[in-house]
Amino acid sequence: MKELVFGSLTEIMREIVEKLREIEAEQARRKEADKLAAYNAGEKRHEKQIAFHKCTKRNRWVFGGNRSGKTECGAVECVYLARGIHPYRENKAGVAGWVVSLSAQVQRDVAQKKILHYLRKDWIEEIVMLSGRKDSPENGVIDFIRVKSALGGSSVIGFKSCDQGREKFQGASLDFVWFDEEPPEDIYTECRMRVMDRAGEVFGTMTPLKGLTFLYREIYMNRHDDPEVWYEFMEWKDNPYLSEKEVAAMEKCLDEPQLQARRYGRFAAAEGLVYPEFDERVHVIEPFAVPKEWQDEISIDPGLNNPLSAHWYAVDYDDNVYVIYEHFAAGKDIDFHAAEIKRICGLLGWKTDGKGRVSALIDSAAKQRTLAGVKNVCELFYERDILVNPNVEKDLFSGIARVKSYLNQANGLPNIYIFNTCVNLIRELKGYFWGSGDTPRKTDDHALDEMRYYLMSRPKKSPLETEKSVIQKDKERRLRALRAKRI
Repeated sequence: MKELVFGSLTEIMREIVEKLREIEAEQARRKEADKLAAYNAGEKRHEKQIAFHKCTKRNRWVFGGNRSGKTECGAVECVYLARGIHPYRENKAGVAGWVVSLSAQVQRDVAQKKILHYLRKDWIEEIVMLSGRKDSPENGVIDFIRVKSALGGSSVIGFKSCDQGREKFQGASLDFVWFDEEPPEDIYTECRMRVMDRAGEVFGTMTPLKGLTFLYREIYMNRHDDPEVWYEFMEWKDNPYLSEKEVAAMEKCLDEPQLQARRYGRFAAAEGLVYPEFDERVHVIEPFAVPKEWQDEISIDPGLNNPLSAHWYAVDYDDNVYVIYEHFAAGKDIDFHAAEIKRICGLLGWKTDGKGRVSALIDSAAKQRTLAGVKNVCELFYERDILVNPNVEKDLFSGIARVKSYLNQANGLPNIYIFNTCVNLIRELKGYFWGSGDTPRKTDDHALDEMRYYLMSRPKKSPLETEKSVIQKDKERRLRALRAKRI
């Protein structure tokens, strides 16, 4: 009897184990088939990919180095939108979008491959091919994929290549366009027209290898101040799946301009940026109410036909500098600039002397008289109760080194922060390049000049004195006593 019961239990246990194995195998099969479910879902998270998906701006770009994970997030965004399962936004049923590659071959080998990787087979309603077989789409060139929407109906992901020419991009009405790498300007403009009537969006993922192209102006510099423009830099260290050993080996193979583009995803002229340390995501912050005791100095780079640039600087208790306000205008006279500076000082509750006058640093060139003027710029400002100090340190190279030391994030945090309302200073920092010689290009540097004057006026930081021990103090006391006896 016991043997019969034991045998039955053994058989039941065997069946249970077999069933568990089947369940585990099915779970593994589903996990293997559903790559999207595993995207940024493990212990390792690509935080900048997540930031891209969370952003709701309608013109989003990732400027990324090679192998930084930029293409991955572009492909996933397309699948999220087509399936109607975007985790960070309101979803729509039956959307239409394009994936734009540089050529049909690049489409097949990169963007198309990534889309198919994240698009489960049971989500695909139909595939239409330009070349190749639909039962082996990864080996051909896809025209479009019809995707089952989780909200009902179907969505369409179409594929386009820039080598088809602008005319092939006309006529359609779309919800989104993904640019995999930088398109020609006419195709970019045409695609923006395609999303207009549906209030759709464009997004791009690219490595900026072509230098200072139209996307440098339109997106990075945002020359039209478009509030819907957003960008993020993505570099090798942002990708948690890259080996540190491989990164170090690759770094040795690249010169500085290539490193800026291929590792950091940064735009670079042949001569290179003067301040590659500047990162808008780190150094630019939202304005806040600055305590009165933080107020430090105003710095001015004078100009009449050229812009006059002035900024208000504050320093916190940890010696961090904040650029909190900006006055920047061209083609105005001293009366206008003086009135604006005093108006801003009143707005900020800026410190004054006993007679209600404000002080400021100014370029030493303001002491010079022109043939047309009886008084120099310093004297004109003095007459208007702005006490300017022209005794500033103007050495270019030591000034650039000082600015770099404040931008440098070697300790994890910079020592200078800029309010996002100081748009001209931010623009100049992003577009300040070395010339063909050993000096920067002398253009768009008015705000940068007066920032240099200010930072060079600040005392160099001395290392903190450590508290002396009782034994050290006793030794010093005895040494002083011995010296006194000898005298």
